[in-house]
Amino acid sequence: MSFINYSSREINCKIVYYGPGLCGKTTNLQYIYNKTNPEAKGKMISLATETERTLFFDFLPLSLGEIRGFKTRFHLYTVPGQVFYDASRKLILKGVDGVVFVADSQIERMEANLESIENLKINLAEQGYDMAKVPLVIQYNKRDLPNAATVEELRRLLNTKPVPEYQATATTGVGVFDTLKAIAKLVLQELKKGTP
Repeated sequence: MSFINYSSREINCKIVYYGPGLCGKTTNLQYIYNKTNPEAKGKMISLATETERTLFFDFLPLSLGEIRGFKTRFHLYTVPGQVFYDASRKLILKGVDGVVFVADSQIERMEANLESIENLKINLAEQGYDMAKVPLVIQYNKRDLPNAATVEELRRLLNTKPVPEYQATATTGVGVFDTLKAIAKLVLQELKKGTP
C-alpha cells in the first residue's frame, strides 16, 4: 500500500522485518543504517518500554531508483518479536508493501520461528492481505552459530511457498544487503504493475 507524494515526486514503500524475539531483525536494520550513505537516510527512531528491550521499531528511509520519474523511498520497520506485543505487530504491518521474515537458525528456536511465521500469516490476513501475494523474502539468520539447523530443514519448515531466501549473519553483515535488495526488487515489481 505505497504512499505517493506528488509534490516531492516520491513513492514511499513500507518494508517490515518480522520474526521471533532476538532473531536479528534489529541487528539487520542497524547494519543497513550504519552502512548507508548519510545523505540517503533519515533518522533511525527507536521506541522502547521499561519492560521489554525489543519493543521498538526502527524507521529508515532509503532511496533506490525511480519509477516513471518518481523516486522510490523505502521505510524499514521491525516488529517486537514477543507474541505478547501482537497489537504492536498488527499496527506496524498496516500498509505494508513487503515483508522480510527473519528466522533464527538455531535448532532450539524452530518452534519460535514456526509460531512467528504463523502469526505473520494471521496478522496479514487481519489487515486484508494474503501472505501468498505479499512480497516476501525469508532470511535464515545466525548461520555462523554451531547449533544452526541445516538450510534444508529451515526451508522445509518455513519456506513452503517458496519465496526468495538468504542465509545471513546480521552481526557481520553477511546476507543483510542481499536480503534487502531482494525484498526491494519484489516491492518495485509490484509497484510497476500499478504506478501513476
